[in-house]
Amino acid sequence: MLRNWYARWMYAWETELTTRDENRVVRPMEWGFEWLEDVLRKRGQSPAQMPPGPVAAEQRMVALNEWIVRNSDSFFSYAPPTDYRLEMRLPELFPTNVRPETLAQDAKLKAQAAAGKLKPAPFLRFTSPVRTPYPENDLVNARWYPAPVEKQAGKPKQAMIVMPQWNADAFSHNALCSLFNRFGISALRLSKPYHDIRRPAELERSDYAVSSNIGRTISALRQAVVDIRCCVDWLEAQGYEQFGILGTSLGSCYAFIASAHDERLYVNAFNHASTSFGDVVWTGQSTRHIRKAFEDAGMTQQRLHRLWSSISPVSYMERFASMSKKVLVIHATYDLTFLREYSIEVLRSFSELGVDFVSKVLPCGHYTTGETPFKFLDGWYMGSFVYQAFRGLAGSYAAHGAERQKSPSGQKQASMEKELISR
Repeated sequence: MLRNWYARWMYAWETELTTRDENRVVRPMEWGFEWLEDVLRKRGQSPAQMPPGPVAAEQRMVALNEWIVRNSDSFFSYAPPTDYRLEMRLPELFPTNVRPETLAQDAKLKAQAAAGKLKPAPFLRFTSPVRTPYPENDLVNARWYPAPVEKQAGKPKQAMIVMPQWNADAFSHNALCSLFNRFGISALRLSKPYHDIRRPAELERSDYAVSSNIGRTISALRQAVVDIRCCVDWLEAQGYEQFGILGTSLGSCYAFIASAHDERLYVNAFNHASTSFGDVVWTGQSTRHIRKAFEDAGMTQQRLHRLWSSISPVSYMERFASMSKKVLVIHATYDLTFLREYSIEVLRSFSELGVDFVSKVLPCGHYTTGETPFKFLDGWYMGSFVYQAFRGLAGSYAAHGAERQKSPSGQKQASMEKELISR
């Protein structure tokens, strides 16, 4: 009886949190072939040559997804940026809702900035190799949290890339980055496409990251994956040797697919995970406005599952499992956004494929994860895992390094590595 009462209370709380924002917009469904123009060209097609009718259009979009999955190395490839730079500026909130407490927080930060009471912070900026019609979105933004030098002493330089949830403001997950710094781990808190400073002026929320435009949503994930890999490139150029990624909700999906295509991302923390992008959008409370658009167009869950197969973690499970990685998966028992059954599918797939993972369960829902006391439990799971994973990685590195030093070839290799790092 107590368990049933707790479940009812938790579902009610979760529903209250997912329905408090009233600025969600129902936009009509669009195929968005123009967002995948390069893929069409590789297939000898053009966005201008629209199929005659919705059935043919759906068949073409499904075929595009299948091509992307088969050729994902090509789809997520990129020309390395040439304009990396660190920019010092005052932190801003960039809220995505109009709740009074959020607007008050934003006003407070602006007042502190105007009074000179806010310190500038470093942000990594570069032009995304994936271009969109929005220049502000194509200028990648990642707040840089370098670990203190004394905390990094005696071990390889380690760094995490942090990807917050959909519609996160610019302060979300910053506390995790500061926590990692205490462990001697640097962090890049990456703004996802169409989020905070990258959000087009026409939007109140980060709607273009996930929407009823099929092609644009695929393009947004592609851009996020490429941006993540570019951040790892920059970290490597700064002498960092060991890397990890942490993603929450939508950020978890982005993080998983990036890691499946980049073996450098060894430490992986997936905070809320699911298998199919389309299933989450169709069944989740926070995407009910997107489902409404699809239902108005006569779409079904089964068909949407196929239309977004190229951005679904399930499509890349075997690829991910083929690499050596340390993985944390967190899910919530009363999640109404990433349904528990889909998170269990992730755990089942990892087990069957032999992934080295740890599973943690939160006694709350998706949105209530950000509420007291659950946010502290969630932070403990993520922080302790990242600390232990990097500690073990550093120990393994030191042991192999000692073995290399014993041989003449190992001494020569160590000398070469030292020279490269010092450049």
